[in-house]
Amino acid sequence: MKPTKEQLKKRIAVASHKELADLVIKNGKIIDVFNLDAFISDIAIVDGVIAGIGKYNGHKEIDAKGRYIAPGFIDGHVHIESSMVTPSEFSKVVLPHGITSVITDPHEIANVLGSDGISFMLDNSEDLKLDVNVMLPSCVPATPFENAGAKLMAKDLEPFFSHQRVLGLAEVMDYPAVMNNDDHMLDKLITTSQYTDKIDGHAAGLNTDGINVYCAAGIRTDHECVTKEEAKERLRRGMYVLIRQGSAAKNLPELIKVVNERNSRRCLFCTDDKHLDELISEGSIDHNIRLAINLGLDPLIAIQMGSLNVAECFGLTTKGAIAPGFDADLIILEDLEALKIEKVYKSGQLVAENGQVVHDTTNAQGPSKTLTNSVNLPDMTIQDLQIPIKNNQKANVIGIIPNQIITKKLIEEVDTMDGNFVPSIEKDLLKLVVIERHKKTGNIGLGIVKGLKLIKGAIASTVAHDSHNLVATGTNDRDILVAINAIQKMNGGLVIVENEKVVSSISLPIAGLISTKDYITVNQELHELHDALNKVRSSDEFNLFLTLSFLCLPVIPELKLTDLGLFDVNTFEHIDVS
Repeated sequence: MKPTKEQLKKRIAVASHKELADLVIKNGKIIDVFNLDAFISDIAIVDGVIAGIGKYNGHKEIDAKGRYIAPGFIDGHVHIESSMVTPSEFSKVVLPHGITSVITDPHEIANVLGSDGISFMLDNSEDLKLDVNVMLPSCVPATPFENAGAKLMAKDLEPFFSHQRVLGLAEVMDYPAVMNNDDHMLDKLITTSQYTDKIDGHAAGLNTDGINVYCAAGIRTDHECVTKEEAKERLRRGMYVLIRQGSAAKNLPELIKVVNERNSRRCLFCTDDKHLDELISEGSIDHNIRLAINLGLDPLIAIQMGSLNVAECFGLTTKGAIAPGFDADLIILEDLEALKIEKVYKSGQLVAENGQVVHDTTNAQGPSKTLTNSVNLPDMTIQDLQIPIKNNQKANVIGIIPNQIITKKLIEEVDTMDGNFVPSIEKDLLKLVVIERHKKTGNIGLGIVKGLKLIKGAIASTVAHDSHNLVATGTNDRDILVAINAIQKMNGGLVIVENEKVVSSISLPIAGLISTKDYITVNQELHELHDALNKVRSSDEFNLFLTLSFLCLPVIPELKLTDLGLFDVNTFEHIDVS
């Protein structure tokens, strides 16, 4: 926010030692993200802004006792909906981890509720201790190969650009639309360029020609790299590479290999999609930084990537550093390499200490009834779940890659009965179902998936990227049908069924994605869900529900399932199961 004349006068007076600062943090070892070193000095703060670095006195003084002080961390790309709590609850989770700002893309809720979903996320994140900056969803729906709950055109997005926390256009994931000069996509790119130059990419699986197309269109970031070679090609073409470490996609251990002192300023961190329980237990961007340090990256470069680099990438000119004129978003660290966080200050105010939020008086706006009635399913029978298999008994199968959102296109021999596919626990081949749930079209996509490690029962969810139709998988049709019906009764959420009974569930009534409960309650529900899940699966090496949710995303290679059927991402066309 721009200072008034009086605020600017006061800031200058404090900087020149003519007035006392509001707060001085003394004797801290300041991490200098510009020179990549650290030095002991005082930090003078007035009206939430750093006025000076040096020797200062203030109305209030805190002795940092030689501890390191880092700038607040910034998540370069996150879908808050994936935490399954509202932005106001999300802030309470990430602030203790030193996250003082995020760049969020509300395309999950927008794919269900359109402009109303974006407005809710903006309204619920107003006046939080956490700065929630928004990139507007570029692809609602994500592709023409599925049915979402809404459609957003350039004219629908344009009014949001006047909002002070809207920074630009979020991940452009419909590459064919860009390459083929689709009018609707070009309208979004051109409209955005009239307000900002911040446009995020989504270049999963693209070759160098594809990257050229994106860069020529003004797209400057990508968070979908999975190999160091991909990262280097994007860096070579002037893109920022967002190194992702979330719940489903864990790309940091591979991508950090490309980072060095020559190119690190074009690299930053993001979580993309991360579940609430993992945010609480291991952290957000602080976890990325900690992991990068453990893998050999210089701690100061890692901190720079989690702060200044993100701020510069997204034009947050007063964020990401400890220097005069920058916002006083600060983290006091007990240990640099272990990145143990003692205190977090936002705009010069203590907001978290020893892992807990302090003085939180958030009174955020709740959802209207129009946001909590988004699950509309057709009446279904077991017959609707049948997958005919041709005589050779071979089928196209989605192959899971643990802890990745990309999949393999497999051809497998499958078991059948009366000409229809039968799930096999021994072969780890399960039935996969995607049902359009927004407008009750009756569309049902059916497929086969290998590698989910489910050994009994069924699970279902309305969290299914990006159109968020209902997705279910299971070892038998009866449990799958019970799970589908349970989701309808809950008005969205996650459910586990065994022997035709619901054994655990989480209700997510806001767009079928977000709970109305506080984060502590939702975290407890998640732990109970995972305990129940461990009784119906043979391995816990990956997050099963999160993996399931990405099996519906037809912009991530190689094979996915939408409400219109099995989709080959490499050829961008629907194909038969058999």
